[in-house]
Formats: sequence, structure tokens, C-alpha cells
Amino acid sequence: MTSPTFPEIKHLGKADYDSTFAAMRAFTDARTPDTRDELWIVEHPPVYTLGLGADRGHLLAGASDIPVVQTDRGGEVTYHGPGQVVIYLLMDLRRNKPGGKLYARQFVHKIEQAIINVLQAYNLVGERVEGAPGIYMAGGEHQGAKIAALGLKVRGNGCTYHGLSLNVAMDLAPFSWINPCGYAGLETVDMRTVGAQATLSDVQQQLAEELVRVLAANE
Repeated sequence: MTSPTFPEIKHLGKADYDSTFAAMRAFTDARTPDTRDELWIVEHPPVYTLGLGADRGHLLAGASDIPVVQTDRGGEVTYHGPGQVVIYLLMDLRRNKPGGKLYARQFVHKIEQAIINVLQAYNLVGERVEGAPGIYMAGGEHQGAKIAALGLKVRGNGCTYHGLSLNVAMDLAPFSWINPCGYAGLETVDMRTVGAQATLSDVQQQLAEELVRVLAANE
């Protein structure tokens, strides 16, 4: 049985980005030191989101047909759409974790590790790239292509929101209408493109459970 101190996994189903973004901020505004952490699993309709320092010049020809939302996360422009796992992490990093308080850099590392572990379960090898948050293919025909993105907001009180996206089985064309995360010409792939047959619901649940496991581990 999961300890109540572990994050609660919530399935939001299909939900528009604007209302989910507002709900994340409202949850974080209202939480107290006793509020249980939560992981929100959601699938968004097509939307581009901009990080705080994002350059709108990274929106290219073709992007005008998809809504653009300014957010308060870190990072540049990214795309969310059907067939993509999105998990938002509403966490309090001040809480005692194994070995002490969880720092933002450790938090990001653990999130990335959870994605790598889930990809490995489908015989896919993902890797980190120094200075470029997210997960990239480590070999094969699509070596260097981005398969998962990461963007977080960490408030001064240690509470986080926003999170990650992992591409499962998508229409990848909208990624070609931006410079993903600010990198011109960066190839973006999904699990289907690199040979993994996986359902969105399976990957949603596997990744959420792996995040809970990795975040609780004393590593």
C-alpha cells in the first residue's frame, strides 16, 4: 500500500491547457505544509507553450494554426498534443526525503531517470544531453532526436508545478513548425517512430508509477 506521504496519482483525462495551468497554480497557492503531493496525468489538445524566457522567433511557418500560451515555467517553446503523456508534478521539495531535502537539480535528475527507465522497458535507450533538459535517443537511426521534454516552476517556498511530456504515438508535424526548446533543426520523435508499440494509457500509468518510485528512492 502506498504511503500517504507519497504523491497521489490523478488522471485528468483529456483537458485543455489553459484550465489545467490555472488549476496547477490554484492548487499550489492553496496548499499547506500538510498538503499531499500530487501527480496529474493529462492529454492536451494541440497547443504550443512558451517558457518565461522563450523567444517567439522559435515559432516558425505553420505554427499559426495552433494556439500559443505563455506560461511561467522554465525553458523555451514546446508542443503538447494527442498521443503524448503529460505529467505535472505538484511537489513540495522542502519535505524530508531519503538523505534530506530534495534539491531542484536532484529533482530534475530523478524525473529524467524515470523517463529513461520507462523507455528501457520498451527496449528503447534514452539519454540526457548536458545543458539541454529532456531525454534524447541514444542510438539508432534517430540518434540525438528528442523524445521527452521537461519544464518546471519551482516557487521560492520549494513547491513545484508543470512537469514533463513523453511522446508516445503522435502527429509529429507540429514539432517541425517550431525550434523545439529553442534548437533549430532538432528532430523530435515518438515511441512509435522508434519501434515501440505502446498504448498511451499504459505509458501514462507506467511513467507515473516510476516517478513515484524514483522520487522516493534513496539514490
